[in-house]
Amino acid sequence: MTEPVRRPANPNFSSGPCAKRPGWSVDVLAGATVGRSHRSKLGKGKLAQVIDKSRALLGMPDDYLLGVVPASDTGAVEMALWSLLGSRGVDMLSWESFGAGWVSDVTKQLKLADVRVLEAPYGQLPDLSQVAPDRDVVFTWNGTTSGVRVPNGDWIADDRTGLTICDATSAAFAMDLPWAKLDVVTWSWQKVLGGEAAHGMMALSPRAVARLEGTPAPRPLPKIFRLTKGGKLIGGIFKGETINTPSMLCVEDALDALAWAERIGGQPALRARSEANLAAITDWVARTDWIDFLAATPEIRSATSICLVFAGAWVAGLSPQAQADLPKRITALLEARGVAYDLGGYRDAPPGLRIWGGATVETGDIEALLPWIEWAYHAAQAEMAQAA
Repeated sequence: MTEPVRRPANPNFSSGPCAKRPGWSVDVLAGATVGRSHRSKLGKGKLAQVIDKSRALLGMPDDYLLGVVPASDTGAVEMALWSLLGSRGVDMLSWESFGAGWVSDVTKQLKLADVRVLEAPYGQLPDLSQVAPDRDVVFTWNGTTSGVRVPNGDWIADDRTGLTICDATSAAFAMDLPWAKLDVVTWSWQKVLGGEAAHGMMALSPRAVARLEGTPAPRPLPKIFRLTKGGKLIGGIFKGETINTPSMLCVEDALDALAWAERIGGQPALRARSEANLAAITDWVARTDWIDFLAATPEIRSATSICLVFAGAWVAGLSPQAQADLPKRITALLEARGVAYDLGGYRDAPPGLRIWGGATVETGDIEALLPWIEWAYHAAQAEMAQAA
């Protein structure tokens, strides 16, 4: 099989940090308030713009709070776990690496007494009907390392008494989040909008704020995790007064991404771009007999972190080591030709490929990539046959 002629215009398909928005260049950072305090009127104003523009794009309810917090989505989730959990039982949902990480933190670090783990293997979801409305629940909306997302929020009770803590880092802006069902929502800048790393976002419902102020965390909290002082919410966090010093270059970059999203039509346009990328790959998988989705059924397939596994008799006949080696050979061939970078599946996932399909990725680049994957698959197959 000969090498394809058409190449992706942007070869970046990493699942984080993700591709920058179309047309991006470092020139968009020219207005960054470098050298100025983030607590100055100008610096604080930039951070407040990130908050306000994000709220508007996501269609957040007026009574929800949104703030910029340290340490990316990981920091935001950890703040929620350490600050909110412990006053009642908690259901932990796990079906991929990041969900499993939150389970480990709650059971081994927080060591909560009443924890119920509902888990499923890669490619599947746990039984969501088992989630109890009188318990807190922690889950990822979209499993970045498995390509499996919850299909909707129907399984979350409207009359729940527990809190829902949702890690939405690769779902926010690309998937429809039912805000009335969610009490804490976290994400990071380096996913769907292609921002830079190290900054997280945390949204709180009135119910979450009531928990924070009415039931103090039953444990000491590091300064970087503290959301209250003297029993009251630290309101400045949600007005641009960050707990630690943010990068004003990253803030400027986030503002550029948000402005781009506004220009192209807001959240509906962002979701449509991601879904178009998934549709292009779905069509290709349907006509290719050696590739399949890791996600078991269409309704749970992610439109951002699109995870694929190899199928067919030839792959089934390979040893486990050879099956693990196949995607490495394919990604190496593509990277060597500058066609596609960072396509390998997550290290804990079944051997396969992971293509970022978030809104900053052009569908034309996805369409140009797929023939190259076919070429690399057959080239790797030939290499392995020769080595044998």
